[in-house]
Amino acid sequence: MDKFSQYCALQKHGIKTPLTHAVVGKENLIQAATDFDQIPFIIKPNRGGKGLGVKLIHSISDLENFIESDDYEEPLDGTWLIQEYIKSDQTFIVRAEFVGAKFLYTVKVKTDGGFELCPADVCDISDAFCPTSAPENKFELIDTFDNHALMNQLETFLSKEEIDIAGIEFIQNEIGDLLVYDINT
Repeated sequence: MDKFSQYCALQKHGIKTPLTHAVVGKENLIQAATDFDQIPFIIKPNRGGKGLGVKLIHSISDLENFIESDDYEEPLDGTWLIQEYIKSDQTFIVRAEFVGAKFLYTVKVKTDGGFELCPADVCDISDAFCPTSAPENKFELIDTFDNHALMNQLETFLSKEEIDIAGIEFIQNEIGDLLVYDINT
């Protein structure tokens, strides 16, 4: 499902997500970002993956420059998401893995390299390592969330939405709330 539908489904199940607005068309992005009234913010394609196309925007002029640059690429469905940038005192996000809609484990993923956080990109079978033990330590198995209420909420969500296998990414904001911002199925 597209990302905006993910957020709506998560919210329907009482799971916190970042404030997000959908915008159709390049011509509507500037006005929507101005109305959004949160700086900095993130823009991302409604359909995509691996963090591709996700941009941190620090000002409306940064957004204008991006839209007019050669780097601008229209999202597959023509829809951009403008999303609250979650400030965290941590330098990582957490990805929880589920099979059969049941929680298996969590991985801490360092974010200092940007938004492209897909673990598959650094797990090359020809190399003798897994992303959880890669030399740069970008990924680390953790047990911090093994008995966390969010895992139960996510299991219920996945079961009711009939999603069998998923990696769900979330971040902790400055006041300790966990916000889910991506579901990879």
